[in-house]
Amino acid sequence: MKSNKSLQTILPSKYPIIQAPMFGVTTPEMVAAANNANCLGSLALGDLNADKCIEEIRKTKELTHQSFIANIFVHQLPEVNNELIEHYNTTKLYIQQLAKEHHLDVKIPNFEEIKLNSYHEQIDAIIAENCKIVSFTFGNLDDYSIQKLKANDTILIGTCTSLEEAQILEKSGIDILNIQGWEAGGHRGSFKDHDIPEIGGLALLNAIREHVKNPLIYSGGITNARIISAVKKMGADGFQIGSLLLNSEESALQEFEKNKLSSIKEDDIVLTKSFSGRYARGIKNTFIEKVEQSNYILPYPYQNKLTNELRKVAKLNKNSEFTSNWIGQSIPELSTGSTTTILNNLIKKIETFD
Repeated sequence: MKSNKSLQTILPSKYPIIQAPMFGVTTPEMVAAANNANCLGSLALGDLNADKCIEEIRKTKELTHQSFIANIFVHQLPEVNNELIEHYNTTKLYIQQLAKEHHLDVKIPNFEEIKLNSYHEQIDAIIAENCKIVSFTFGNLDDYSIQKLKANDTILIGTCTSLEEAQILEKSGIDILNIQGWEAGGHRGSFKDHDIPEIGGLALLNAIREHVKNPLIYSGGITNARIISAVKKMGADGFQIGSLLLNSEESALQEFEKNKLSSIKEDDIVLTKSFSGRYARGIKNTFIEKVEQSNYILPYPYQNKLTNELRKVAKLNKNSEFTSNWIGQSIPELSTGSTTTILNNLIKKIETFD
């Protein structure tokens, strides 16, 4: 099934390459550098509150005059009950003790101190800042939000990990679909946080291309021009690049985290809920091994909020055994230098395949 519209008639960049919104890795500088390569930068806003979203958007606008994507999480919040609170308290004690055993002094907030942010507040901030491209993951926007963004002439990009999710997005009026294969690093964009689809990228792309008319962005395992050429032939209209940029100058990763990337092997990469309560693909470490063998995993976003302070302390101590180190299954040849240079080199190699 052929797309009704060309991706490049919808998005403003010269090349159909999108810099992935990697929360905790992407910086305003990375977004601007991607734009400088005539690609499309993505600002990862995750579940930040509205004020922080505005701050990050304005920082990015100071660095680039071109359009960029604002990316948000649209997860559903679990019901708060006594069972959840009790689970939180026991998990808090376990993780504090685990950290202490590894010489990390961590103070985790009490349940009532946790502040959760609504994506509806983020949408208001995005509209106020006149951002015209929004991508999202962990589900679909509600109808009211879709109509609100559409009324503001906003292009919408939804993440799908199955044909069913793709069809839900298409039916609700989402403009572009981001197909996330099983190979992708970071969080799974599935609508559910359990029993998630385990579909490889190429199989998923083939199925969605047969049944959906929307332009398709392919993400997951894209580490070189050869892969882009292959998925383009299979019907992808655009390509999202993530792991290839982890080692870039603009990456928020610290040197000790970048050094960790240089020595990983295929069997070091695992899928885990240990850090956030949602499945994410990254490098196995002590925290993952310990927590995955326990019952101390809360639903998202509570696990994510609970481990946030641990990750901050681990970074300060340069301890990669207690930080979340996300990467895809296809280990790239990590390049040094700017995001602009890395993407320009990729584009040159792509042109040799066309």
